[in-house]
Amino acid sequence: MNIICDKSKLIEGINIALKAIPGKSTMAILECLVLEVKDNIIKLIANDLEIGIETTIDGQIIEEGSVAINAKVFFEIIRKLPSDEVTISVDDNYVMNISGGKAKFNISVKPTEEFPFLPQIVKNNNITISQFSLKEVIRQTVFSISDNENTKVMTGELFEVKGNKLKVVSLDGHRISIRNIELKNSYDEVSVIIPGKTLIEISKILNGGMDDDVNIYFTDKHALFEFENTIVLSRLIEGEYYKIDKMLSSDYETKLTVNKKEMLDCIDRTTLLIKESDKKPVIIDIKDDSMGFNMNSSIGSMNEEISAIKEGKDILIGFNPRFLMDALRVIDEEEITIYMINPKAPCFIRDKEESYIYLILPVNFNV
Repeated sequence: MNIICDKSKLIEGINIALKAIPGKSTMAILECLVLEVKDNIIKLIANDLEIGIETTIDGQIIEEGSVAINAKVFFEIIRKLPSDEVTISVDDNYVMNISGGKAKFNISVKPTEEFPFLPQIVKNNNITISQFSLKEVIRQTVFSISDNENTKVMTGELFEVKGNKLKVVSLDGHRISIRNIELKNSYDEVSVIIPGKTLIEISKILNGGMDDDVNIYFTDKHALFEFENTIVLSRLIEGEYYKIDKMLSSDYETKLTVNKKEMLDCIDRTTLLIKESDKKPVIIDIKDDSMGFNMNSSIGSMNEEISAIKEGKDILIGFNPRFLMDALRVIDEEEITIYMINPKAPCFIRDKEESYIYLILPVNFNV
């Protein structure tokens, strides 16, 4: 193998591939990325068996070849080279020569026979979505996936396609996040659970362009994301997702319209009095045209009131402040509408079109 390429493009490609490199693995080959040069393409490949990534970069190809190299070592060497042009060659003894400017490295590399290359996916069932929309959908839902591996289904997000509608759902037992978006075209029905880890890593790679599309292909066991010069292949989570429709209600006893930023800032101030080990709720007192926030902890107490438009009954209710803040941070509207039934029932934050719905369970408190 012998190639010459631009340092910045190589770093960009390695950075993308690194998203599929495990922190630690019992299989050393999984800590490697494959540099594959063939058919006039320079390809970087990584695979931790849950998520696999292939990305291509431009460069001058002098001789084709394929080797596996420790991904983090390779990245650090390339990152710290003193010149903008990098030359990489591999000899018959599997020694890689990396040079840039006056710096030269000789690194032992491995053949690729043991590396788990990405399986070929039949590209039949798919949807197309803009990078902007996919990045936004992930941002607005992924915070409420569970990190408890005992409830595997909750560690992923439901992607459900019906006609030209895409519904994305995440939940962790205390809250539910739902985003409904309209696609440009109609598609066959799909219902799959995609790991949250995959979606987080994809979100980091996407440029978020309105005019740049992502093609998502679905099979029984995989989801394949294809965009620009990169493909990301993810295993799906097996199992049946929760029937969330039964948890959603249009009934309410109290409807509140409030400035989102004022509410978010107010809750944020209450958290100044909470230690990390504390599980103190923020107590919200809704009456007349005001929304009061109260926090009592071992550090001290805090009270604040903001204006709000109320329809229905007064209510005194407690919430985990972080759960409220997580939802408020990803809503872009200036004003939000909150629906509540009683201090024991979930509250709903949603817009008229229900393009977003956030369900949050209240917590018990002592007055």
